[in-house]
Amino acid sequence: MSKRLNAKYKIDRRFGENIWGRAKSSVIKRETAPGQHGASRSKPTDYGIQLRAKQKLKGYYGNVSEKQLRRYFAEALRRRGDTGENLIGILESRLDAIVYRMKFVPTVFASRQFINHGHILVNGKRVNIPSYMVKEGDVIEVTNKAKEMPMVIEAMASQERSVPDYMEVNEKTFTGKFVHTPKLADVPYPVEMQPNLVVEFYSR
Repeated sequence: MSKRLNAKYKIDRRFGENIWGRAKSSVIKRETAPGQHGASRSKPTDYGIQLRAKQKLKGYYGNVSEKQLRRYFAEALRRRGDTGENLIGILESRLDAIVYRMKFVPTVFASRQFINHGHILVNGKRVNIPSYMVKEGDVIEVTNKAKEMPMVIEAMASQERSVPDYMEVNEKTFTGKFVHTPKLADVPYPVEMQPNLVVEFYSR
């Protein structure tokens, strides 16, 4: 088992939730948290609850560092409107999140590698930066060579998840359009995400 795959399984077990909604999640078979004695049964503090919400949100996107998440929070705070909603909109605008949402790849972890290897075009230009911020109306396309990759074909055919309404995808041409920035209620999270607690964590 690769370190990345093993780490992904540990994330599910740490929270005791199948945060990506995948049938292969280890939490389905093993509900205890990773470690010799599993999860602590002590009552969490307010700080602990906020920290958990932050870790779960960051863990879900897989490729977001603590430094990046803090920067996204600062940007979300700067924008008008609800800071938590703004934070979700920023995370969902990342290229790796969009490639995953469009079902070009099976996991958000695979999305990073897929983009790094130059398999994605944005408005006709190759982009190999997973954290690239996609704008409303941008067109995302899989390169011709990558369209023949078994991973891509299988991901597109998978019934495990659907493309959300804030995107348009043409399965025949492997192209998609980022229609609009979503709100929390628009994002198909398999588990509850609490960006308001993340805002509280960074506002301490």
